[in-house]
Amino acid sequence: MGAVTRRAPMSSQPLTARRHRPDYLLLILSALLLAIGLIVVYAISPALVVEKQVSSNFFITRQLIAIGLGVIIFAITARIPLDIWSKLAVPLLGVASLATLLALALPVNDQYPAHRWIRVGGLSFQSVELLKFAILIALAGFLSLRAKLGTITDLKATLKPLLIGTLIIGGVVAWKQSDFGSMMVMMSMAGVMVFVAGMPMKRIAMVVGILMLLGTLVISAVPYRRARIEAFLHQGSTSNCATLQTGYQACQALIAVGSGGLIGLGLGKGVQAFGYLPEAENDSIFAIYAEKFGFIGVSILLALFAAFLSRIKRVMELAPDDFTRLVATGVFAWLATQALINIGAMVGVLPLKGITLPFISYGGTSVLFVMAAVGLVFQISRYTLYNVPRQTEQTGGRNVYEDRYDGRRVRGAYHPNPGSRS
Repeated sequence: MGAVTRRAPMSSQPLTARRHRPDYLLLILSALLLAIGLIVVYAISPALVVEKQVSSNFFITRQLIAIGLGVIIFAITARIPLDIWSKLAVPLLGVASLATLLALALPVNDQYPAHRWIRVGGLSFQSVELLKFAILIALAGFLSLRAKLGTITDLKATLKPLLIGTLIIGGVVAWKQSDFGSMMVMMSMAGVMVFVAGMPMKRIAMVVGILMLLGTLVISAVPYRRARIEAFLHQGSTSNCATLQTGYQACQALIAVGSGGLIGLGLGKGVQAFGYLPEAENDSIFAIYAEKFGFIGVSILLALFAAFLSRIKRVMELAPDDFTRLVATGVFAWLATQALINIGAMVGVLPLKGITLPFISYGGTSVLFVMAAVGLVFQISRYTLYNVPRQTEQTGGRNVYEDRYDGRRVRGAYHPNPGSRS
C-alpha cells in the first residue's frame, strides 16, 4: 500500500479539462465477475427451488433483475459529476441512518432473526449496504477537507469525530444488527482511507487497539459469537459436521471446497447446495463455486479479483485530487476486505462472518451498491493523471515526462510505463 500514498502531480486546470478515455478494463472485469456469479446461481437454482419451495425461475430471474438495476445504478454514479458527490455526503448519511433505524424498528422472522432488512411484500433491502456507500462518500469528503486545512493529524478536529462515529456505527451495526462482518468491512475501509489521507501510523495503531479491545468484549458478551470462535479453533471436531451446531456451515464449506478437486465436479453435479451447505447462494457461494469448478476455476476467479482490484489501485495512484483518491481507496478496501472475509471463511482460515462475496453472491442490495461503487471508480478513471514522454534537444534525446490529459495518444488513461510517474 506504500505506492498509493504518492501524490500525483496536480494541475490548476478545471476537472472538465482533464476528461479522457476511462478504464474499460475495469468495466470488462466487473462484467466477467457478474457473469460468473450469474452462472453459479443458475447452476444451483434447482437445489434452491426444492429447499425454498419457490418457482423454478425465482432465483435466476431476481438475480437478472438485480444485475439490470445494478447496470443502471452504475451508469448513474459514473455520470454524476464528482464535485456533486462530495455535496451529497450529508444527505446520503441521513438517508442511510433512516433506513437503518427503519430496519431496527421492523419485526423479524425465524428465517432472518436479525434487524438487517427492510421488507415490503416480496422485496427486501439490506440497510447496511447503503450505509457502506454513504460512509464511503462522507469519509472521503471529511478527510479530504481535513487534509486541505492541514488538520488531518489534529486530535480534536479529526481523530475525535472519527472515533465517536465509529463507536456509534459499531453499536448499531455490530450490536443491534448483529452484523459483525459488515462492521469489519467498514472499519477496514475507514482505516485504509485514514492512512492514505496522511494520518500517522501511531494514531491509527492506537485507534485499532481500542477497537480490537471493544470487539473482543462484544464477541465475548454474545454466546453465539463465542461459539463461532470456538468452532473455528476446533474445526477438526466431528460433532460440528455430524450435527447442526455452530461449526456445521464451516465444515460443510470445507467439504464442498475439497470435493471440487483439480477441475471441479461440473455445473450439473455436486450435492452441497441440496440442503447440506447453509446459505449456498449467499455467504457460501464461493464453496459452491469451488465444488463445481475446482482448483483451476478458483485460481481463475482469484486472478479476476486480483486484476479487478489492481485496476482500482491504479486509479487510486493517479487520482486527480484528495477526494477522488480517497473514494477510490475506500472502494478498494471495501471490496477487497469483503472478498477476503468471505473466501477466508469458506476455506477455514477465518471465522464465519455471514457476508456476501462481491459480484458473485445472490442478492439485489449487494449487487446494487457494489455496482454503484464501481461506477464511482470508473468515473474517476476518466480524470486520472499520468505522464507522457517528450524528447528535446536540451535533454540529449532522453525522454522527459510531462503532465498530459488527452488519453487518446496512450493506452487508455495510463502511460504504458507506470514507473515513470512522478
